Amino acid sequence: MHFDLFHEISVPEFLGVDEHRAIEDTLALWDLADTLGFNTAWLVEHHLMPEFSHSTAPDLVLAAASQRTRNLRLGLGVVPLPYHHPLRVAQRVGMLDQLSGGRLELGIGRGFSPPEYATFGAEMSEGRARVDAGLDALRQAFATGRITQHGPFHHLDDVPVMPAPLQDPHPPLWTAAVSPESFTWAAEQGIGALAGPFKPWQMIREDIRLYREGWAHAAGDTPHPPRVGMTLGVLCLPDGKRARREAKPAFEWFYRNMFRQTLPVLERLIEGYDYYRSLGRFRHLVKAGINLKILDMLGMTLVGTPEECRERIEALREAGVDHLLLAFGAGAVPRELAEESMRCFAEEVMPEFLDGPAPTR
Repeated sequence: MHFDLFHEISVPEFLGVDEHRAIEDTLALWDLADTLGFNTAWLVEHHLMPEFSHSTAPDLVLAAASQRTRNLRLGLGVVPLPYHHPLRVAQRVGMLDQLSGGRLELGIGRGFSPPEYATFGAEMSEGRARVDAGLDALRQAFATGRITQHGPFHHLDDVPVMPAPLQDPHPPLWTAAVSPESFTWAAEQGIGALAGPFKPWQMIREDIRLYREGWAHAAGDTPHPPRVGMTLGVLCLPDGKRARREAKPAFEWFYRNMFRQTLPVLERLIEGYDYYRSLGRFRHLVKAGINLKILDMLGMTLVGTPEECRERIEALREAGVDHLLLAFGAGAVPRELAEESMRCFAEEVMPEFLDGPAPTR
């Protein structure tokens, strides 16, 4: 099991911080993570989401982190390819991998926000086709240092790409996976699957099964095993009652804002899951109002004592999760509390799970 960090760079009004402080706090948490043995710091790319996510230029933040850390890997989680020209993505990936000394993890995805698509002049109906074209261009760039592509979106004729990534053959590839079909697609492409923080565990468990079945059929020659990352809001403290008390306002704020963005997408997916079609509960629970008890029941948070966290993580590992993307305090608690929880987690939880194989590169 690999333990990562996950950040949106939230700027909640109730926390009393400005953008500068939020960015500096994020970098400071990564400095600490570098000393505590966490594996990767993942940063999203979102637009037009005031307070909830100010991470509009994640590669610049990761570039800054690359000069402050030595061991921590740095994750673009994820680059929404329909919003970007593939040549620029390849160039920035190469530069960031060089700056970090070969520590980049590259996540790609479609994006899910209609306002973002409209703002960047892309059609949501073309999202999958644009991702396919973008991934093809990236793989050409990584393999040959050049891109040739004549399709409906771009016309590139043997275009050179500089700089090349430092990692050979390229940074590890991941994709944001939301629908069951996206997990199957990830397996067919031989890349890791990142499950976002906005789906209940019962849905993700079924997705993991589909992903691993698809991998066994489609990715047999891939030189690394399948990789599954799952994002959770986390607050781990020696006093479980205090952890729940501190987590309640922060996590309810985070998930309420997140579901405001993602529920229209999830509602279109729910009918594809037998578990939730039969119970018919998730939609009604979310619309009725998010609270910490519901989030815990749905398996979307990890709040409590180290012993409680260890028990839950073991169940996730047994189900096939091998990377946990941990949002300590969900970006909505004071930095000092997030640091306290990270130290507790690193000292009391991580040692129980760090005796497996070395991270796949």
